[in-house]
Parts: sequence; C-alpha cells; structure tokens
Amino acid sequence: MAEKPTIGDLLEAEAITSDEIEAAVDTVLTKPEVGLYSFGGGYLLDLAAAVRAHPFSHAALSGGDATPSKAQGCSHSDPAGPA
Repeated sequence: MAEKPTIGDLLEAEAITSDEIEAAVDTVLTKPEVGLYSFGGGYLLDLAAAVRAHPFSHAALSGGDATPSKAQGCSHSDPAGPA
C-alpha cells in the first residue's frame, strides 16, 4: 500500500469499510469544522482539510457553486446522491 494511502486505497485494501466512510461523511455534514477523524485500524483524516482541498465538496458544503465540472475526482457519478 502507498506510504500515504487515499481513502480509496484503504477501502480497496479492506483496511476500512464503506460504513466507516459513510460515518465520516455524516460527521462532516453535521459538523463541517470537524478536525481529525479516526477510521478503524488507526487511520486519521483531517475531514475539514479534505473538504477544503476538494473544490466540489467545499462549494457544496459552503453553499457555493457546486457545478459538475468541480466534481472531477468525486468517487461517485452523482454528487447529489441516489435518486
């Protein structure tokens, strides 16, 4: 695994679960200023920094212009979620 694995790397390696990712998303949606978030296995992610670093996520959570072109890099095809 990479020295600095991405969430996708950790998921693919089964080091974390999709349920853990969903819980992290729920956390950042209810508390956008959250700092370090702990995943199983001792992995930490600064959720607020991750959101700030991703234009689409930042725009979506700050009420800004969350356009599809800013969604490049999103792990799912519909940033709004399932219909």
